[in-house]
Amino acid sequence: MTVFKTFLKVLNKCKVPIIMYTVILIAFGGFNMQTSENSTNFVASEPDVLIINQDKEEGVTKNLIEYIKKNSEIKEINDDEQAIDDALFYRDVNYIIYIPENYREDFLHGENPEIKIKSTGDYQASLAEMMLERYVKVANLYQKNIEDEQELIEKINETLDKQTEVEITSKLDTDNLSKATFYYNFTNYSILAGCVYVICLILSSFKEEKIVKRTIISSMNYKTHNRQLLLSNGLFAIVLWIFYVVLSFILVGDIMFTTHGLVYIANSFIFTICAVTIAFLIGNLVMNKNAINGIVNVVALGSSFLCGAFVPMEWLPDSVLTIAHILPSYYYISSNEMLTSLETFNFETMKPILMNMGIILLFTIGFTIVTNVVSKRKRRIG
Repeated sequence: MTVFKTFLKVLNKCKVPIIMYTVILIAFGGFNMQTSENSTNFVASEPDVLIINQDKEEGVTKNLIEYIKKNSEIKEINDDEQAIDDALFYRDVNYIIYIPENYREDFLHGENPEIKIKSTGDYQASLAEMMLERYVKVANLYQKNIEDEQELIEKINETLDKQTEVEITSKLDTDNLSKATFYYNFTNYSILAGCVYVICLILSSFKEEKIVKRTIISSMNYKTHNRQLLLSNGLFAIVLWIFYVVLSFILVGDIMFTTHGLVYIANSFIFTICAVTIAFLIGNLVMNKNAINGIVNVVALGSSFLCGAFVPMEWLPDSVLTIAHILPSYYYISSNEMLTSLETFNFETMKPILMNMGIILLFTIGFTIVTNVVSKRKRRIG
């Protein structure tokens, strides 16, 4: 109990950084939830298009203009090139279509007249470009086989009016799964930083000269002392993990009551165990309390940035992800990312996630072995 009481006293001094890591987690998690909620509903946005028609508005030319008007927001701007360029620069229009003189006649004679355009190059301009290209391709296809202009226009409109029905077969709650993935990815930093900071600080406190001397002259066996210290730190890590899991139920919601949620929790528990062994290894290597803050930044922040805790993995360069393979955080975050698109749970679908968990456990065993080797050497030196 003496060790545990001392542990609690030291832990009480660490409450500020623990609260800080938790606040950061809640702040970033809450921001992500708000962002996700704002982006769950897709609203089709029509591009702003300016049509400059240098041909007579009749026949095929008129039909082209009507098609563009039907699928976009038509803007009216003075027929002045400087005014047009200004409108494009200030995003008053996304796409400008120049229909050339004699377009209708040239088209009906199979000359495929060029329609010049100006574009802002953004996604709305791309929509307008696809719309124009679709019309031109369909019109050219029918023009080769139909001579009558009215029949040609009817066929073009009949084809363009056809809509593809899209049936969503996936029943995944992708929005809430994305929230859960972001939250548990970010806990990579919170758990790792919390464990490394607190455990290293506690170990360094117990290794102060006066504490070591008191331990040596006490009746307590050093094995009992080390076991109690290990259990105390392990208990702290589990309490920290439970707190973050409970927090996930509050921030993420009902998805945590599903099988996906259970796997997120199990994955984070295995990573927490690994984080404890990392902290013990660092605690046995570093004796200077002033160096702990720097170590937390290197270990927790470094691994979080390299492995995709803050920036999605698909946005990271391949070279960075290759380096990240040497860190347990990579396999923890990789499993979370897999859960975002996992629909069914069986051995085959869970195999990659189970392999990642196994790799994290191997890291845990490896860190434990290295810690034992380091501590034995230090005892011999002492």
